[in-house]
This record gives sequence, C-alpha cells and structure tokens, in this order.
Amino acid sequence: MSKISHPLQSLQAGHWFKLICGASYQYLPAVQQLAQVYALAGADCVDVAADPAVVMAAKTGLERAQAAQPQLQPWLMVSLNDGEDPHFRKAHFDPATCPPDCPRPCAQICPAAAIVPPPQVNQGVAIDRCYGCGRCWPVCPLDRIQSHSTFVDPAQLLPQLFELGIDALEIHTQVGHRPQFFDLWQRLKPWITRLKLLAISCPSAPGAVAYLWDLYEAIAPLSCPLLWQADGRPMSGDIGPGTTHATLTFAQDLLAHGPPGYIQVAGGTNASTVPKLQQLGLLRPRTAPPVPLQGSAWVAGAAYGSYARRWLAPVLETWDTVKSKTNILEKSDSAPIADRQNPPLMASESGPDPGPASALSPDASPLTLALDRARALVLPLKDFQTLASDSPTAGV
Repeated sequence: MSKISHPLQSLQAGHWFKLICGASYQYLPAVQQLAQVYALAGADCVDVAADPAVVMAAKTGLERAQAAQPQLQPWLMVSLNDGEDPHFRKAHFDPATCPPDCPRPCAQICPAAAIVPPPQVNQGVAIDRCYGCGRCWPVCPLDRIQSHSTFVDPAQLLPQLFELGIDALEIHTQVGHRPQFFDLWQRLKPWITRLKLLAISCPSAPGAVAYLWDLYEAIAPLSCPLLWQADGRPMSGDIGPGTTHATLTFAQDLLAHGPPGYIQVAGGTNASTVPKLQQLGLLRPRTAPPVPLQGSAWVAGAAYGSYARRWLAPVLETWDTVKSKTNILEKSDSAPIADRQNPPLMASESGPDPGPASALSPDASPLTLALDRARALVLPLKDFQTLASDSPTAGV
C-alpha cells in the first residue's frame, strides 16, 4: 500500500518523490500513463514540459489516479530554462542523407524509442519522444545528428498553464547564467505568489554553491517553499547504478554550505539512490524533527526521470494499444487503479535490465504490474527503514 501524504508533508518528512517526465518530452500517451501510475504509487509531484498539451496529458493521468484514490494530492510542476540546457533540446537528422544500409546505431541506443531500427523505414527522430539525452550523437558513423534547443515565453504560456492547474515551477539554471536567470525571473515574478513550490535546478560545477547563494539572496523572501535540485548527471539514471554518485556528492555540499531551502537529489537517480542516501546518513530518521529549510542534515527527497520511465517499460510495452472506451476502476492490493486500456508508454529501453516484469505476477494486467513496479521504486524512499531491502535493484 502506498504511503500517501500531502506533498509539503513529504518534503518536511524527507520522503518527497518527484517523477520527471522530461522538460522536453512531449509524447502524450507516455506522460498521461506515467503520471497516473506514479501518482497511484505515491509520487508527490509530476514534473513535465511547459507545453499546454503535455500539461493536459499529465493532468488527465492525475485525475484518473485521484478518481481511484481521492486522497491523492500530487502537485503538477512545469520546467523552464534560462538559456542553453541539455534538458531542453531535441535531436534531429535528415533521414534522406542516411545510407540505405546504415545499421542505425542511433536507434539501438535511444532510450525513448524516438528512432526506429532497421528494417523499418527511417523517418528520423520522432520529436515528441525525444527528450534530449544526447546518446545518439556520438554513435552516428557519419556525424549527421544535430541538436536544437527549445525555449518558451513565460509571458505567453503561464496564463494558460496556471488556468490548467499547475502547482509549481522549476527553473533550470547553471553557473554563469546569472543575467539570463534574472531576465527570466523578472518575467516570472508576477506569478510566484500563485505557486505552492518553487524549485531551482542547477548542475554541479565549480562555484555552484556560491552561485545559488547569489540567486537566493536576490529572490528571497518567497511566498512559497523553495527547493534546490542538485542535478548530478542529467538523464543518466538508466545507464547504471554508479550514475547516482554525482548528485549525492552535490547534495552533501549543498546541505553543508548551501542556501536555505529543501534539497532534492536528481540527475542519475536510480534504484541505488535510496540505499546510498541511507548509507551516507542523508535520509531523515523516523524519530527526527521535520526537515527544516535551513541547517538540515538530510535531503528532502529525490526525483527520478529516465530510470523511472525505463523501470516501467518492460510492463508498459505490452500495454493494450486499443484506446479506452470507458474508465474501468479495479482494485490492486487494496488500492483502486483506473483505466486499463491505453496506448503503450514506450518501446523497451536500452541499458541494464531493471528486472523482468513477469517476476511480479504473470496473470496480472499490465496496469496492475505497472503499479506494483512503480511502488517498488517509490516505497523505499517513503519508508526506507523498513522497505530498503525490497528496493528494485535486481538486475541493475
């Protein structure tokens, strides 16, 4: 059974779980299903691209989860960038320039099935599926794959996004972007009072802690809680367990020397993250006081992106492709789940196999399996002291 609490309570208790759908990921069936399944599993927040269609897809997924479990209150977050950022880019190539006999190593390495392998017709990159991980670029034998960055105008989009019901914003910045950050900040200021949470994501780099202090001193005080996302190794959690080390090191630095605010690990998070946090003493003990905004020894939680999506892929690739005609509510382990017939999330992703879906229950429906699988990733963070031994590390 999921550990359900209000998102703010989860931050204070140190077991905040955020699902990252991807700041430039726009494959609507995947966003909808990911939001639904992870919300039912106990996620506190779903972070999506600042695109009205994507927000609507996530909102639909959350509403279906809430129809099954009315006590669920996950927040819906959108991400914005203040300049060039790997989370806000897309791969591109002209398939007409590819040799007919190219084995398409780009398709084999793409974790989002945005490029189809031979013998299927080469159609280039499916832009809605690409989330900019960059793994395809170095493997192209002819160096034909390029990237382009995406930007949105907050002044045009935010009125519509707030009308759709977003709860939180995340600003992606990095050392050296101070002028760009404050240009974006001036456009966001009129909307800050409507937020339940403001998150600022920054990758680890020399001078990062001082840079975040500079931002904090300029934007404080805020009318909502502030969360710092310690972005270790972006979009890499599904590559292997070692990718989590960068965000843990950065989080330790922020806890020791950073500005006030909740600290959340991200970028390379996977099934090894919670056990490592526990080993390092970075998870709040059950008997300890709530995580404070300043001077805490513990992180507030973790965000999972590429690994969370891939973790469900073995189940969701088998999902029924027939669109649902009705909203069917059923129970799984005493927790209702909804809408068992929807398009599949994505094809099987490359990288280490997180474990066979068949090991859960060969007779269960895809949605039941997906929910059980999502819980196996969420619950170790929600109750790490009793559930860490059940963390989905097999095969990683």
